[in-house]
Amino acid sequence: MTDREEYAPDLLTLVDDEGQEHEFEIIDTLEHGEEHYIALVASYDDPEEQLQDDGELVILKSVFDGDEEFLEAIEDEAEFDEIAAIFMERLQDDYEFTGGDEESL
Repeated sequence: MTDREEYAPDLLTLVDDEGQEHEFEIIDTLEHGEEHYIALVASYDDPEEQLQDDGELVILKSVFDGDEEFLEAIEDEAEFDEIAAIFMERLQDDYEFTGGDEESL
């Protein structure tokens, strides 16, 4: 593995309900109890798009259906608040968070 590959961002492509693909950078993962969570930020090839992005932190829950893994939104508000607080504490040295209902970097 080259140095460039070693330090390249860990990218993940997700498909929304309308079939559009969106690329995200995985910035952290978390095992909490029996559950697995992932923190993502949008990733762009165009630097101009990156500047226009609000930097929203996306937190998803990993669920399994048989042998297949899926990522889904955390529906329970208390669970989301708990997991978001853990991620924010873990990431505070690398990112600056702004307030609001949805956390932004």
